[in-house]
Amino acid sequence: MRPTLLQGHERALAQIKYNRDGDLLFSVAKDKHICAWYTSNGERLGTYHGHQGAIWTVDISPDSRLLASGSADNTIKLWNVLTGECVKTWEFPTAVKRVEFSEDGKQLLAVTEKRMGFLGTIVVYDIRYGEDLHDQTDEHTIKITCEDSKATVAGWSYLDKYIISAHEDGTVTQWDAKTGEYNFSTEAHEFDTPIVDIQFSPDRIYFITAGRDKTARLISTRDLAVLKTYPADTPLNSAAITPKKDFVILGGGQDASKVTTTDSRQGKFEARFYTRSSRTRSGV
Repeated sequence: MRPTLLQGHERALAQIKYNRDGDLLFSVAKDKHICAWYTSNGERLGTYHGHQGAIWTVDISPDSRLLASGSADNTIKLWNVLTGECVKTWEFPTAVKRVEFSEDGKQLLAVTEKRMGFLGTIVVYDIRYGEDLHDQTDEHTIKITCEDSKATVAGWSYLDKYIISAHEDGTVTQWDAKTGEYNFSTEAHEFDTPIVDIQFSPDRIYFITAGRDKTARLISTRDLAVLKTYPADTPLNSAAITPKKDFVILGGGQDASKVTTTDSRQGKFEARFYTRSSRTRSGV
């Protein structure tokens, strides 16, 4: 497989996302704009302008009509993918760190930052797909305030039944997706060690977490039972479950400011592959 280099941002990337069909790729970065790419040839489809700060997160509706982005400018923006027009902006008191459409695309989840006296929140908006995409609600349908420990990331479970959130103190929480009511939590990682990413299996029956405690955990969505633990020798930034193979992938590395030696592996900026059903390492 020949790699394709995509050059469209001037500052560090924050997130990339494929659409459901896999023919489009969207990237966001600290340079305030969103790039859309054709995956077949790497050609840039277009650029979405409108945010006034770093963009931390992006997601695409299941039918690829709408694009959602969350930014350090304290807004979520909803975009018409085809025209590049911003059709709705929701404003918040703090930065938006994660956005994700529900499986059916009818709702949008967002995680906001805890800062400047404001508690972090998880909010959900209903999304409309009429002839006029500007016709979106101003009010959220669910607002969850994270009083004990701020949510770092969140996502939808199978059939959009639950909202699963990961937290700064190493816990994972399950919420009722219809009411926003708290169900229960589990200490998935070492206490007071942030979970920085969660990624779901294709059927969303389980998910994997990436922690700064140098581990990833495979967890059941239904009861939050930890099924497997995958060790690493560096704090992790992300983890993913491959859709067609029985593997999980871990990625991490030291902060550049803490790198003091000249060994090519000293920062441990690498990816590790494990078989999902065991802790057997399959590659580097």
